[in-house]
Amino acid sequence: MAILKAFKGLRPPVEIVKQLASRPYDVLNSEEARIEANNNPYSLLRVTKAEIDLPAGIDVHGDEVYRKVVDNFDFFRKNNWLIQDSEEKLYIYAQTMNGRTQYGIVGCTSIEDYFNNKIKKHELTRKDKEEDRMIHVRITNANVEPVFFSYPANRGIDEIVTNIVSHNKPVYDFVADDGFGHHFWTIDSKDTITRIIEIFEKEIPSLYVADGHHRTAAAALVGLEKRKNNPAHNGTEEYNFFMSVLFPDNQLKIIDYNRVVKDLNNLSSEELIGKLSEVFIVLNKGSEIYTPASLHNFAMYFEGNWYSLTAKEGTYNDSDPIGVLDVTILSSLVLDQILDIKDLRTSTRVDFVGGIRGLAELKKRVDSGEMKAAFALYPVSMKQLIDIADTGNIMPPKTTWFEPKLRSGLVVHLIE
Repeated sequence: MAILKAFKGLRPPVEIVKQLASRPYDVLNSEEARIEANNNPYSLLRVTKAEIDLPAGIDVHGDEVYRKVVDNFDFFRKNNWLIQDSEEKLYIYAQTMNGRTQYGIVGCTSIEDYFNNKIKKHELTRKDKEEDRMIHVRITNANVEPVFFSYPANRGIDEIVTNIVSHNKPVYDFVADDGFGHHFWTIDSKDTITRIIEIFEKEIPSLYVADGHHRTAAAALVGLEKRKNNPAHNGTEEYNFFMSVLFPDNQLKIIDYNRVVKDLNNLSSEELIGKLSEVFIVLNKGSEIYTPASLHNFAMYFEGNWYSLTAKEGTYNDSDPIGVLDVTILSSLVLDQILDIKDLRTSTRVDFVGGIRGLAELKKRVDSGEMKAAFALYPVSMKQLIDIADTGNIMPPKTTWFEPKLRSGLVVHLIE
């Protein structure tokens, strides 16, 4: 069963929380982060993407950037922009998007659960990204940003959360510039904290990484390093745990993660449509944006028109948890067999666009001439994600996009 631990969080004063809380490091490039943090000394991007305080063009993985991370993190703490709670707590972090609110428990999960596969993954990680985040954890001795987990919905936890949020005002409550609401409560009752931990220990068999595979791996691997380097290790040290926000699976919604391609593999327009028609039912929908209507139905934008592509029966395997995914169908039938794009992780001929940007973003990138065609997919379901993780399978790259993203800076976990 899943291990959950309370911790003494570092948190910002209410007066600056909106300015300090930032989007995750990996949804912004350096220039976007520079713009977002401009004229805002409190932005946690100065810790998570410290290159923004150094000259443009600097190597973001260079020693100077990592030194700046440490300097800025120390500066935040010395200026009391991050203040440690006096007692171990759990927290509730809720997010509101388009009138829908999801409620997560903030606590520390166990590196032991990660290595024993009680924390289940659905994506592969890249070593270079792991190492970058490992360095960040090592030099700050902190989980500055949380990871985003899900768990099988549990009535006992739901009742506790409902009772807390209905009888207590949140300590933080603000709407970010992107229009998403963020609400945060501290759980101060030791009895309530104990009860939540007991439910996870006795009733929650597994946790699922929703977003943050690289941060999860980095936290676990640094914890393992510290364990090996500590002759007095006893398993209770903070480095054995890392900060997570855990949401019930029935509150989460995955949105689409789409593809754009730079060329047609030397095919003419007629040849492309002809090859697509061999494996899809192809319908020209005209110039108005077309949104995929169901699983195995895709939208393609090409030469000013939107097309509906419905995979023909026999081109996919419904009994295969990976083969039935629309990303697998598109990758196999279109990107690989027609466009000769073999490896989505390394190919420079394909790019990925999170659904939060809307299908108009696909049209824009094709109309600009940057890309030749775009493909929109029907979103993966939480059930599909859990089935894949439970069977030990791995999703293709860039399959899931969760929104809203967790804001970094509402609470930080020190591992020393």
